[in-house]
Amino acid sequence: MKIALLNGPNLDRLGKREPEIYGSTTLAQLEAKLSETARGMNIELVTFQSNHEGDLIEKIYSLADDPSVTGFIFNPGAYTHTSIALRDAIAGCGKRFVEVHISNIYRRESFRHQSLTAPVSEGIISGLGLYGYEAALRYLAGTCS
Repeated sequence: MKIALLNGPNLDRLGKREPEIYGSTTLAQLEAKLSETARGMNIELVTFQSNHEGDLIEKIYSLADDPSVTGFIFNPGAYTHTSIALRDAIAGCGKRFVEVHISNIYRRESFRHQSLTAPVSEGIISGLGLYGYEAALRYLAGTCS
């Protein structure tokens, strides 16, 4: 079983960008820890990050065409609130998605309260810090067999 971990814009700056909101763990550290957890569950974790909307869409479709990829953990970053194109890619790829946000988007600026991608995702985890990624992994591992 493979699960894809996708991270959108600015998440390559984890550990540097607004550590009071996002913490001091880098994206590489997050990916390594989650990959280790996945290996312990006999899951291969495929990781990808991009600051570019089109690259994310292309990656969604390329992974969706891989029959061994059973689900996605996706933090679309700011595209959560703006991208109909990403929403349509999620809806059209035929795979299960769990949307993850490190911060609680509902305790932040009002423009962050609307998610265009949540209605086409199976679930959303917001505000649990980096643990949200592990929770999404465990959820998908238990439901995507």
